[in-house]
Amino acid sequence: MMFHMKPASPITLALLVGLCLLGLSAEARSQSREAMLEKIKQETLRKYEGPVVRGVDTKTLHGKVLCGYQGWFTAEGDGAGRGWSHWARNARSKPSADNIRVDLWPDLSEFGPDERFATDIKYADGRAAEVFSSFQKSTVLRHFQWMRDAGIDGVLVQRFATQVLSPTGLRRVNVVLDHCREGANRTGRTYAVEYDLSGLQAGQIDGVIADWQDLRRRMRLCDDPAYLHHAGRPVVEVWGIGFNDGRQYSLDDCRKLLRFLRDDACHVVCGVPTGWRTMSRDAVRDPALPDVLRLGHVVSPWTVGRYKSPSEEVRHADQYWKPDMEWCKRNGLEYMPVVFPGFSWHNQKDGPLNQIPRLKGAFLWKQFCEVHRLGATMVNVAMFDEVDEGTAIFKCTSDVPSGDGVKFVTFEGLPSDYYLKLVGLGTQLLLGQAKESDGPKENPGKPKPTEQTSK
Repeated sequence: MMFHMKPASPITLALLVGLCLLGLSAEARSQSREAMLEKIKQETLRKYEGPVVRGVDTKTLHGKVLCGYQGWFTAEGDGAGRGWSHWARNARSKPSADNIRVDLWPDLSEFGPDERFATDIKYADGRAAEVFSSFQKSTVLRHFQWMRDAGIDGVLVQRFATQVLSPTGLRRVNVVLDHCREGANRTGRTYAVEYDLSGLQAGQIDGVIADWQDLRRRMRLCDDPAYLHHAGRPVVEVWGIGFNDGRQYSLDDCRKLLRFLRDDACHVVCGVPTGWRTMSRDAVRDPALPDVLRLGHVVSPWTVGRYKSPSEEVRHADQYWKPDMEWCKRNGLEYMPVVFPGFSWHNQKDGPLNQIPRLKGAFLWKQFCEVHRLGATMVNVAMFDEVDEGTAIFKCTSDVPSGDGVKFVTFEGLPSDYYLKLVGLGTQLLLGQAKESDGPKENPGKPKPTEQTSK
């Protein structure tokens, strides 16, 4: 039997040709993107062959206080090609009073001229305020020198899952990771990768798996003497498991990633919401969550913004940290609480300035005291360099720019290295080498801030 088809109209033929060309164009674009990604990997993923200084014990998580290291700050002219990322609300525009997004101002008094990038933010006397770029190796190495001087063990290097999928993003995170690796080796510190899944879409988890394989195979990351191990396995954190804020990836995606990492002989830290155990507050109401977490080895709940005063810290410790730790012990997991020094994202989100005051260190110190009281053996500090949300513990200044009415949080007149040293003291407390009375005391006259969440 023969079938006779009606000849296609010129419009239909044009549509078909257009669709074919669109398909070829998409395929060509994909091939070009893959070629760019491969070129970046060849340029940035190499085994470390520089000097190695032995310092902290890199073979165990026990006794470790690790800081989250964002490393996401760039500046026009630094070579990253990402503009003023995380300094300005619009990275294509120079930071000014109208588009600045950070609430703390870094202390650049030790930085060289090649590390300083002038902004349109002004001091009261008209001087231009300057910022740094995490893309600059000298800057990252200096950060690790600060860690060494303060007695801080090291960092969890934030590796944003969405950025490993794009050329400019991959170049930045690879370069920053390489800087951190060198900084840790040169100063006797340690480091580990933390994958932040925020923004990842459904079906993209395979890209994270492939990225880790690249780090192991091409960068030989897990063979690096400064890379943190526990129980003979390289430590990797996966942050963003079980949050209820509308994420596009699923618990099944997280299960796939955790199972892969566990099968790849990794020691996996699970970054979860505060309400993970009871599936309340910021956590998904999904009974599968506990089973997913059992694929990991350590549970680390996010706490930034979940309490706002020392008295609330005590309640949080009793209502969350203590039963969390008991659940983990029953299920053969370990527990890594998160502590933070204060919080503010006035310039980023138009929230109140100084929403969770630092109380001259008393807010952070009380958290160290509570985790010590409960017997925690490892602590995660949020964050080392997070000036966006006012949680940074690295050197920031109280001499902040004030031109055009711009406002920033200060260190309340304390030395710029105060919080670095306080975290170092917290490490000593965890190890039984310091007492709770060695830290700052709460000032009862401070006003109570409003509750806020982050990340």
